[in-house]
Amino acid sequence: MAEESQNGVVLFEKYEIGKLLGVGASAKVYHATNIKTGKRVAVKVMNKRKLINGGFSANIEREISILSSLHHPNIINLFEVLASKTKIYFIVELASAGELFEEVAKQDKLTEEHARKYFRQLISAVKHCNRFRFKRREKPDPA
Repeated sequence: MAEESQNGVVLFEKYEIGKLLGVGASAKVYHATNIKTGKRVAVKVMNKRKLINGGFSANIEREISILSSLHHPNIINLFEVLASKTKIYFIVELASAGELFEEVAKQDKLTEEHARKYFRQLISAVKHCNRFRFKRREKPDPA
């Protein structure tokens, strides 16, 4: 399937894998394109062995369940889940505008108007997640 160092690899005869977008504690995220439709997506790639050894397999099942039910304009949509013998792939909406942190860092100063806009979007998404009793459980960045 898709190896971490390869661009242009085709995943399940459906998605062409592109550049690496980011690396987290339990996954790598790649840009990808649906071969049939041309739709740009992100693919979150997780190693099954690491998930099982780390005791995260129940978390993945829960994440799939929650993301499948969350539909909100400020929350990334989960389109489908694929699996091979060694990896799990989440096909998710591509955040084409990038990360909020990067957007804020680009600006010399964050205007009050922009801060309010981002805050409203964030609160709206958190409120929606709270309906499902969902909390993000990733370690915070070091100070």
